[in-house]
Amino acid sequence: MIPCAGVGSRAGTALPKQYKTVAGHNLLHFTLAAFDACSELTQTLVVLAPDDTHFDPRRFAGLRYAVRRCGGATRHASVLNGLYALAEFGARDHDWALVHDAARAGITPALIRALVAEVKDDPVGGIVALPLADTLKRVASDDLFGDPAADGTAIPAKAMPRIGKTEPRDGLWLAQTPQMFRLGLLRDALERAQQDGFSVTDEASALERLGHQPRLVQGNLRNFKVTYPEDFALAEAMLAKPAGRN
Repeated sequence: MIPCAGVGSRAGTALPKQYKTVAGHNLLHFTLAAFDACSELTQTLVVLAPDDTHFDPRRFAGLRYAVRRCGGATRHASVLNGLYALAEFGARDHDWALVHDAARAGITPALIRALVAEVKDDPVGGIVALPLADTLKRVASDDLFGDPAADGTAIPAKAMPRIGKTEPRDGLWLAQTPQMFRLGLLRDALERAQQDGFSVTDEASALERLGHQPRLVQGNLRNFKVTYPEDFALAEAMLAKPAGRN
């Protein structure tokens, strides 16, 4: 399942970032093409916002996928609605479901297959992720700090953030997608989080709340999420040199 109902406000584009053209195609096309190359998958579902006017089937000719306009106001809602839609296609509770960000256009069939191979016999499931390589800094918690401004007042934190402390990076990983779980287990976890008023930003966190420990499968830098305006140039350079279908 590919949630595709967001607007990508941080990307600074006039249209949702998944539809921006990069290296001859929009981002969603590259994402769909990677999953289309995996014949092991029964169905790929694209979850659109009900009022999406940008999706054009002609841009995805030759690719296998289905569309449901059941996206919600949050990723949490879109994924949960998408799981209900997968059941309409015949998916059962014990079937595996993979959820992937539309804006991670650098995903490859090889990485999808690596996740499936590592997780298919796991009782919980797992996600693609990268061990944190950079030093991690936490912003100072003070509302006001820094050198005095010309009028003698302190500079607001948002104007000039400062380091509060360095956090240990041992054991920290950066979550990517796909994230792969049994459909019924993931649906129940998302429903429970919804009932508790907890909005999840990735599927694994919903299962973690219930005491499950999903597996981590090594990802790669190519599978980064296009988020900010400068990310499109990097995506252009990367996607212009396809990684292949295998």
